[in-house]
Amino acid sequence: MAEKKTTSTEKKTTEKVEETKKAATKKTAAAKKTTTTKKTTTAKKTTAAKKTTAAKKTTAPKKTAEKVAETKTEVAVEDITPTEAPKPKAKVKEKAEVDEFLDNFNWHNYQEGIDEIEDDKLREFEALVAENFVDTSDEDVLEGVIVHLTDREAIIDINAKSEGVISLNEFRYNPNLKVGDKVEVIVNSREDKTGQLILSHRKARVIKAWDRVNNAHDNGEIVNGFVKCRTKGGMIVDLFGIEAFLPGSQIDVKPIRDYDQYVNKTMEFKVVKINHEFKNVVVSHKALIEADLEEQKKEIIGQLEKGQVLEGTVKNVTSYGVFIDLGGVDGLIHITDLSWSRINHPSEILELDQKLNVVILDFDDDKSRIQLGLKQLNAHPWDRLSDELKEGDKVKGKVVVIADYGAFIEIEEGVEGLVHVSEMSWSTHLRSAQDFVNVGDEVNAVILSLDRETRKMSLGIKQLSADPWTDITSKYPVESKHKGIVRNFTNFGVFIELEEGVDGLVYISDLSWTKKVKHPSEVLTLGDEIDVMVLEFDVEGRKLSLGHKQTRDNPWDKYAEEFALDSVHKTAITEIVDKGATIEFNDDVIAFVPQRHMEKQDGSKLTKGEEAEFKIIEFNKEFKRVVASHTSLFKEQEKQNYSRAAKKVKESNSEITTLGDLDALSDLKKKMNDE
Repeated sequence: MAEKKTTSTEKKTTEKVEETKKAATKKTAAAKKTTTTKKTTTAKKTTAAKKTTAAKKTTAPKKTAEKVAETKTEVAVEDITPTEAPKPKAKVKEKAEVDEFLDNFNWHNYQEGIDEIEDDKLREFEALVAENFVDTSDEDVLEGVIVHLTDREAIIDINAKSEGVISLNEFRYNPNLKVGDKVEVIVNSREDKTGQLILSHRKARVIKAWDRVNNAHDNGEIVNGFVKCRTKGGMIVDLFGIEAFLPGSQIDVKPIRDYDQYVNKTMEFKVVKINHEFKNVVVSHKALIEADLEEQKKEIIGQLEKGQVLEGTVKNVTSYGVFIDLGGVDGLIHITDLSWSRINHPSEILELDQKLNVVILDFDDDKSRIQLGLKQLNAHPWDRLSDELKEGDKVKGKVVVIADYGAFIEIEEGVEGLVHVSEMSWSTHLRSAQDFVNVGDEVNAVILSLDRETRKMSLGIKQLSADPWTDITSKYPVESKHKGIVRNFTNFGVFIELEEGVDGLVYISDLSWTKKVKHPSEVLTLGDEIDVMVLEFDVEGRKLSLGHKQTRDNPWDKYAEEFALDSVHKTAITEIVDKGATIEFNDDVIAFVPQRHMEKQDGSKLTKGEEAEFKIIEFNKEFKRVVASHTSLFKEQEKQNYSRAAKKVKESNSEITTLGDLDALSDLKKKMNDE
């Protein structure tokens, strides 16, 4: 019975196809016979039908009917083929109406004469065709329905003459694709080599995606995007099929340490920037969070009061403090307000994302800068300090800070005392605190002063040992000799340490008996051990005067005898200087020879390097001044010769009778007077 019904259906379909072809042929012939009177009415109707079709941008009624008939015939034949019959597919409402119209159409009357077709039926037919069949020449994005899936392709119905084909590669983003899904497509090619309609979902998706992105940007809409991967400076987000850039700074309001936690997640974004020239899109997730936080921020700021305790989260840690998120409002805890004890860095007591309670210390007029405190939640350590602690008590603590002027010692948590550098040693010679202690050292000290109101404490270390100046006069009497260490230089002398706490000063003039020292570094270096003699001291002023040269005999006592006045010594001219020359008798004694005392007996002058005898004509031990003369040696001889001659003349009482003798005596006297 099933086979008979199928054969009957095929016969009826074949007959209907033949009738449709004959009707279309007669319709064309009737349209051409415009001169026949009998066909005048038909021609007029045909002309009106053509005008209606042109207005709606469709083909001529006769051709349309012919194509529709052919299409319906082909579809019907395929549908009834037993071996290739696909599963029944749902038809849209509009297509069902066209089918109903065609089934109910009186083909016999149409074959007899198209002029008998009522005008309203013809218009209805043409309208349904224009409305339900897609013009594949347009480049608009169309919506189609998946009617069949193969291993490689998807068959799409877009209400066109034929169904289209799309490669499954274009649906990789959707692994759950199934028959009946609606998809957006664009006509890529109206016919391939086999006459198949080729569609593209990827192109349609991109076109639609840009429309959606532009609309979202213009209207400030919130869109969903899929975070694909990390990239330099941020993340890549799939937004409707377009790759958008999410900067790292726009992920969240707090700094992000692990970007990978967002990969392969779908998140909400706001399109903040579009570069149409380079097709770049920038999105932000932070903007959505800020919008939500802005409302919270207004509410929190309106309720802020000094002394209020709030719960917050550590948002950022810096060297100078910690930023706390109070729920949309940020506040800063300065490093000094983190703990009553000293800390070098906030990370010693707090870490990122840690939740804690804080107290509001202060804020500006618009409450944009909020100062927070953590240590203020606990009582001040000074308030817990024992009442029995007093000045003179010995305490023990740890060195927490060192400065040039001293060191801070923490004797209890949050309670510190200052040991000034002058209280670290009995030495009057000022040095850096680092010469005595290091950070972390455990030291003993004595409380010198204690002020609970100002919360200040002064400590001393040197007080733990006896003051060396107590019996200074007995240990270091005047003219006693000792050994000391060179500790420091000044322009006027050098400080010598006799023992810890006992320093003395050696002036430049007391460094050497013979050398003229301009700076002590010329003869000494730091750390040298030298002999010194106590010259004098001031016990009250804690000052001690020392001498270095006094530890040795003064060589000028010996030189005073060796180079006494009128003594003669032989040496060479060392250097020619203004107004004379210098000669060296030894390393210590350098004499000056005036220019007039450089004349030789023949009237010439001594030259540099020339050796001669010199007579000491001046010697001053105190100022170390020695003056010598070469000329005085033979001048003195001439005087002696004159004296002897005069004496001889006087003794002989002889009378000078000749004019020549008188002239010679006169010349000798004159010469001696000139000298």
